[in-house]
Amino acid sequence: MARLDRLGTARAVAQLGAMLGREFSYALIHAVSPFDETSLSQALTTLVDAEVLYQRGVPPQTRYLFKHALIQEVAYQSLLKGTRQHQHQQIAQVLEQQFPATQETQPELLAQHYTEAGLIVQAIPYWQQAGQRAAQHSAHAEAISHLTKGLALLKALLATPEHDQQELLLQSTLGGSLTATKGYAAPEVGQVYTRAYALCQHGGATSQLFPILVGLWGFYNTRAELAAAWELATQCATLVQSGHNHRGAHVAHYMLGEGCFHRGALAQARAYLVPCAGITLRVLSAARSQISPLVLFWCMSTVSVSDVD
Repeated sequence: MARLDRLGTARAVAQLGAMLGREFSYALIHAVSPFDETSLSQALTTLVDAEVLYQRGVPPQTRYLFKHALIQEVAYQSLLKGTRQHQHQQIAQVLEQQFPATQETQPELLAQHYTEAGLIVQAIPYWQQAGQRAAQHSAHAEAISHLTKGLALLKALLATPEHDQQELLLQSTLGGSLTATKGYAAPEVGQVYTRAYALCQHGGATSQLFPILVGLWGFYNTRAELAAAWELATQCATLVQSGHNHRGAHVAHYMLGEGCFHRGALAQARAYLVPCAGITLRVLSAARSQISPLVLFWCMSTVSVSDVD
């Protein structure tokens, strides 16, 4: 801290940079800084010369990196909590207004700044978006972290239909990432999908019910809790009968077919599974089905023609 105190105006710039992260661009710190361009450039040069920051690139593409994470932490903690919250809010608003691409490419930054600003209503949708984006890139550990933070913030809000809908989005996305990292039968997977199912029932979110039922079916089916799995399969079948969801109908037929197979009703299993033979992995993935085509064809191969006859 004494090292920063000796830097004069540069100390305030170091504190501001610490709020932006371990690494930040000149464009961003210039956008949120109260200093004019000349004073800011001089302060950054002072910090580089003092080896507080490393400089990469040349203007206007210059980026700065704190030499040590400990220096960043000391600079950050030297600010009063109220000051930090105000500046986090300012940074988030500048990112939204002047760097709109951040909302698509780094929603976790906006989520973090709004969280630190104490503006949790604004933060939660960005945690959801960050989790969804990470999951789409198969970065499931990051997705779980982002989505869990969003759910933790929701607990501080009063229960409303809007907040229930937000939780449903978080839980349903979290279920897929937990399945990918811990397996279909993990207790955490069952807890998340059970909660999501309850939210669907409470809020009447029928449009989101099908993938939740499939996720919960995957949990019970893998744990060989076949009665519960069969009940969920029949619910899926009932749900798609009233619409024109052909992909959903194929998935429901697969679920019923596997249920019949495990119960020894091989002729019924074949009747359900044969129409599914043309389903590709792309279709199953688009349906968020948690079903492997390999399992489908394995099941079909074990149901012989003589069993049907």
